[in-house]
Amino acid sequence: MRNSDQEGPHRSNRFWVKVAGVGLLAGLIGGGVAVGVGSAIQHHESVVSTRVPSGSNKSGGTKVNKNKADLNGEATKAYNSVQEAVVSVINKQNVQQNNGIMGMFGSTSQNGSDSSSSSSSKLETASEGSGVIYKKSGNTAYIVTNNHVVKGSSALQVIMSNGKKVNAQLVGADSATDLAVLKINAANVTTVAQFGNSNSITAGQDVLAIGSPMGSEYANTVTKGIVSAKNRTLKAGTDGTLTSVIQTDAAINAGNSGGPLINMAGQVIGINSMKLSSDNEGSSVEGMGFAIPSNEVVSIINQLIKNGKIERPALGIGMVDLSNVTTDQQQSVLKLPSSVTKGVVVMQVSSGSAADSAGLKQYDVITQLGDKKVTNASTLKAALYKYKVGDSTKITYYRDGKQQTTTIHLTKAATDSDSQSSQQDDGQ
Repeated sequence: MRNSDQEGPHRSNRFWVKVAGVGLLAGLIGGGVAVGVGSAIQHHESVVSTRVPSGSNKSGGTKVNKNKADLNGEATKAYNSVQEAVVSVINKQNVQQNNGIMGMFGSTSQNGSDSSSSSSSKLETASEGSGVIYKKSGNTAYIVTNNHVVKGSSALQVIMSNGKKVNAQLVGADSATDLAVLKINAANVTTVAQFGNSNSITAGQDVLAIGSPMGSEYANTVTKGIVSAKNRTLKAGTDGTLTSVIQTDAAINAGNSGGPLINMAGQVIGINSMKLSSDNEGSSVEGMGFAIPSNEVVSIINQLIKNGKIERPALGIGMVDLSNVTTDQQQSVLKLPSSVTKGVVVMQVSSGSAADSAGLKQYDVITQLGDKKVTNASTLKAALYKYKVGDSTKITYYRDGKQQTTTIHLTKAATDSDSQSSQQDDGQ
């Protein structure tokens, strides 16, 4: 009896342990089944949602909706007011052609007989650029463009905004500022551009560049940007004269040269002239284009119209940059103090020139003209070109180690060849 009484509780415990074990096992099995069923449902839904539907495609049609964009915004109005005054400028040059066929044993004429080959010249397009019509007077219209666009031309053509080609004649050009004026028959001219005051522009304002990038095939292309800076000093023209230009991030490419940079009122504030390139690789730098300020453009235009050329004062000297002279020679020959490291050295003085009359001599080192510091030949030209023939100004120089200042009378006019010659003998 006692043993039976003792086994009762043990049997009861084992019973409930079995019940708990069965319950736990059933729970695990049930949970596994639930997880498996859930995964299967998710997989099925994924397959169904990514499967390409079958059936008719008729419901896939659509329509063009009404354009809600403003088609007459500020930029569009500015472009429309000027674009008919923008032209492509074609530079045609003579190309020698050989009428004979060069063979292994010499030249043979096209009729088959041996002869010395004859040659003839033919006008072919050498380059293309842009320009803008700024004046119409009677039956003549005037166009401003870049000097490098028309340089070396045997003939010039202009393609109007409507595609019509007309002949053009060079009125005058200036290599120092890279500007030129052309004239054409005004019969096909319907619009002329107006110049705005480039002194009144500000960095950040919207501008448009119009022209023929990569040639007349893309004539009247317009790009939009801002004025990145008002006064950038860069070397311009063929003689490397320093000049103040407008910097813009409006896209400017080959062929845009000579085209207008306009403000949102449609006024020309600059003439696009160049795009910055990498000194190391020669590749174009994106977002850095430059334009000649309109105030400078108008000044040059008026002189070219009046005289056909620009007369600038000249010093009448040959010179080299001081930086090209060795330190030993700066001290032994020029006798300069160590504090003087920049300037130009007078190598020769033309008899009767402005420099001769002012008493300048060989080996004088010019360091200032007027109120402008002179660091090299380019800065001297930039300072000099601010004056007119007949003006007088102060010139500061070192002779035998001593600083001297005298008044120079700018009575000699520089010729175009003077402004393009080398630093060693540049006619200044």
